[in-house]
Amino acid sequence: MYDIKWIRENAEAFDTGLKRRGLAPLSSSLLALDDSRRSAIAKAQATQERRNALSKEIGKAMGAKDVALADKLKAEVAALKDAQPALEAEEKAAVEALSEQLAAIPNIPNADVPEGADEHGNVVLHVHGTKPEEGKRLIGVNQPKEHFELGEALGQMDFETAAKLSGSRFVVLNARLARLNRAIGQFMLDTHTEEHGYTEVNPPLMVRDEAMFGTAQLPKFRDDQFRAGEDHWLIPTAEVPLTNLVRESILSEEELPRRYSALTPCFRAEAGSAGRDTRGMLRQHQFEKVELVSITLPEKSREEHERMLASAEAILKKLDLHYRVMTLCTGDMGFASQKTWDIEVWLPGQKTYREISSCSVCGDFQARRMNARYKTRDGKGPFFVHTLNGSGTAVGRALIAVMENYQNADGSITVPDALVPYMRGVTRIEKAA
Repeated sequence: MYDIKWIRENAEAFDTGLKRRGLAPLSSSLLALDDSRRSAIAKAQATQERRNALSKEIGKAMGAKDVALADKLKAEVAALKDAQPALEAEEKAAVEALSEQLAAIPNIPNADVPEGADEHGNVVLHVHGTKPEEGKRLIGVNQPKEHFELGEALGQMDFETAAKLSGSRFVVLNARLARLNRAIGQFMLDTHTEEHGYTEVNPPLMVRDEAMFGTAQLPKFRDDQFRAGEDHWLIPTAEVPLTNLVRESILSEEELPRRYSALTPCFRAEAGSAGRDTRGMLRQHQFEKVELVSITLPEKSREEHERMLASAEAILKKLDLHYRVMTLCTGDMGFASQKTWDIEVWLPGQKTYREISSCSVCGDFQARRMNARYKTRDGKGPFFVHTLNGSGTAVGRALIAVMENYQNADGSITVPDALVPYMRGVTRIEKAA
């Protein structure tokens, strides 16, 4: 969300930022709407001021027993009073028109974000480890299988029954694969809270319009969300409730940064992904994710972004998974993001990298929508906080990565060392006898 005053003072920079997003300049049309808003406010204020002045003149006329003048002035007051509702409606319409336009504009990318139209413009930041095919882990596995082939052969991943229950893009996990999925989530949450300084939160899974607007899921991405009754939405990510924990608040500088983490189910309509990733667990309507959210001082947000990325990477390092980190280009960034790093894990079954975490710094874009602010130690402000969010990581995709990277020639799955304690000592997942 933008401050129209900032746009007025930085119109060229604003339009340049939109151009990098592949959008046409908007400052002229926005400033025209703002001029209409200002004009409507001025007319309403002038009318009220005139009514106030007339009231004083009526008092003087009555004191002077000038009944004719008093009646004339009263008639003018009555006319102004009758005109007031139309002026207020004009002002309200002008404010709403400007707000609607501002709410639909994505965040401007940072200067160091690479240019590009889509994912092909993303740039490799760094790579960790080597592909298991090039090491010792997949020795004897001539053709690595995809996760759904492995899971179905084990009898512990059931898409057919899930479809009977709920339709496409759902899965039923059972037995030790269900346990492994749970173990991954608990392992991630424990790591972030015990080693990385995040506070565990168990947030609501249903939120109101205001919360979805605050993190920019609404209004633009309404079709990607699941409605829950008349007044709520199912959360597409725990970013929504976690970030909104500071909505309509004024924090002290000493309270920042705030770092939150949650393991929750997430719900997405996947409206724009028809025909994509229809097999397996990669793109589901319901999935689990460990979310990381930071609320910080503006001057600390870039440093916090690097810290968040390191926290997410630590999970994959503990699981000994090969991955790369990509800097997303201007055409592939999320709506609210100033800059995003994606972590892409290697999947031997697919023979490709797939996103498993996305870490974004949003500046004050979400804070303005939430009215989340802070005051400095010397009492200055309030100023808008900066917000960041990241996957720490997606549980289902981590399960996929573990299955494909730790598969054995006989179709069993070796449990990574980091997860063995969460599996009560189980080191191998095999088909039930």
